[in-house]
Amino acid sequence: MNSIFIDIETFSSANLQKSGVYRYAESDDFEILLFGYSVDGGEVQVVDLACGEEIPDEIINALMDDSVTKWAFNAMFERVCLSKWLNLTGYLDPASWKCSMIWSAYMGLPLSLEGVGVVLGLEKQKLTEGKDLIKYFCTPCSPTKSNGGRVRNLPEHDMDKWERFKVYNIRDVEAEMSIQQKLSKFPMPENIWEEYHLDQVINDRGIAIDMTFVKQAVVMDEHSREKLMALMQDITNLENPNSVQQMKDWLADNGLETDTLGKKAVAEMLKTAPEPLGTVLELRQQLAKSSVKKYTAMENAVCSDGRARGMFQFYGANRTGRFSGRLIQLQNLPQNHMSDLEQARVLVRSGNFDALTLLYDSIPEVLSELIRTAFIPREGMKFIVADFSAIEARVIAWLAGEKWRLDVFQNGGDIYCASASQMFNVPVEKNGVNGHLRQKGKIAELALGYGGSVGALKSMGALEMGIEEEELQPLVMAWRQSNPNITKLWWDVDRAVKTCVKQKTPTETHGIKFIYQSGMLFIVLPSGRRLSYVKPRMGENVFGGESVTYEGIGGTKKWERIESYGPKFVENIVQAISRDILCHAMQTLKNCSIVAHVHDEIIIEADMGMSLSAVCEQMARTPTWAHGLLLSADGYECQFYQKD
Repeated sequence: MNSIFIDIETFSSANLQKSGVYRYAESDDFEILLFGYSVDGGEVQVVDLACGEEIPDEIINALMDDSVTKWAFNAMFERVCLSKWLNLTGYLDPASWKCSMIWSAYMGLPLSLEGVGVVLGLEKQKLTEGKDLIKYFCTPCSPTKSNGGRVRNLPEHDMDKWERFKVYNIRDVEAEMSIQQKLSKFPMPENIWEEYHLDQVINDRGIAIDMTFVKQAVVMDEHSREKLMALMQDITNLENPNSVQQMKDWLADNGLETDTLGKKAVAEMLKTAPEPLGTVLELRQQLAKSSVKKYTAMENAVCSDGRARGMFQFYGANRTGRFSGRLIQLQNLPQNHMSDLEQARVLVRSGNFDALTLLYDSIPEVLSELIRTAFIPREGMKFIVADFSAIEARVIAWLAGEKWRLDVFQNGGDIYCASASQMFNVPVEKNGVNGHLRQKGKIAELALGYGGSVGALKSMGALEMGIEEEELQPLVMAWRQSNPNITKLWWDVDRAVKTCVKQKTPTETHGIKFIYQSGMLFIVLPSGRRLSYVKPRMGENVFGGESVTYEGIGGTKKWERIESYGPKFVENIVQAISRDILCHAMQTLKNCSIVAHVHDEIIIEADMGMSLSAVCEQMARTPTWAHGLLLSADGYECQFYQKD
């Protein structure tokens, strides 16, 4: 036996979407109902566990045997559920597991079995009636008179549906096998599988959550909301001041017309709103700030040992291969700027609402800034948080050969000051000479590196930062003139992609290769990893010029044709290279108990003797494939997660 394809159907009263698979499989009533499998591509078998059948011993032995490769679509689900079913103290070693969902993502395909089946035109696709069958057998049901007051549907309650469910289980295994067959001529490199296995180890390890603190935060949030609502009702006499329509009507009745109550609109109105309208708008802002959702997500996802698991989706962003967040979503936590973070945390943890109200103007604001601090190391340990300094700015400068930028990084300079200095031809020092120009350098750096123009500056908040409308276009021109090699990189890549797609011939520029093969565009990165674009072809953009289009998940979250051009491809390339550097650092530090990672940052649960400087030094080691790229990592130690 070399490999097994597996698909299971399960029951648990836990909500899988909210709890994640680790918490889901811990539920007291968790069980595996059906176990579908194929050995070495043979005929699919289904074991009806719910009706008393047993998985053959040789298959159970294979699950534990690291020499047998286990395949599944979203293999984390099967692996974690089977680990619990086997009553293991930990989880099955991911090293012998491979995931056809990850392989599909590597090829630029959707992250759903149904979606992949449609795009690949599989002969045996996932059966669409599956959702109804899963709802019937895999989740609790509401007790009614007609169902005898039961809270769960068993096979005997509808044997016809049950037989169809078994057919559905078999079809899922067949669909997974078809995917592997279709993708077999595009094997995923072994080093990417190694990255996936490390990702699974990190997900299995999880990160500890201070549940005493979290529960108090939820209570305080509720208390705060009640007080804010009471104040608003008192001033407005509205039945529900949280209602957008009621609030808009009340404001209009009091002489303030507005089409929206969005964050920016409220902030703008606050500048001139008379009392009591200003107070009401401020109260509304505080209510909108309520962060209880993140704390509730922690309560939903935390496992019995106090750790949250399964928060990282490998290859979640399949255009670049970057990770995406799941459950608590570490990737979009609010930043903390409070100088007395620890004091505020102690007050929340001890439930001292009165002191918190006395010391701080906004409880929701405090709770928002404290979200990160819910993550803690094991007792007797510390967090080491290390991240790359200006990673994307370094990568694009290295790719484009923008020498003045490379010199800034070589000399440990501030890229925002240097950029402003280059743009305005004057010296710029942070908090020093011409220091006011640094902000313009920063906004330009963040908005313009990938072909952005006036619109990008505006969406980055340039106007709110005090930059005048008439300054925006000159800012764009100044940045591009200061970075001729980066601007050249955009259009060299644009030409290379168009030539590759039009002539179906390999092209290359700046060490990046472009290959057209079997209806796919591949961009080969310096690391050797490929970015995949499905069914590329030439199209026409809104300006009447040529553009490259391909199929992928677009802004609507649906599979559609997407238009792209040079600077956008450069953005994909730079972010993908940055991702490869992060993965290289994670592999270098894999024995250091990584518990989380966010964008270009790694969080390690370390013993007290571990050296921060050694971690940063290891992290900043340039991979052999990135000769000449200057990396720098900085970090800090803490007893709860925070932004330094």
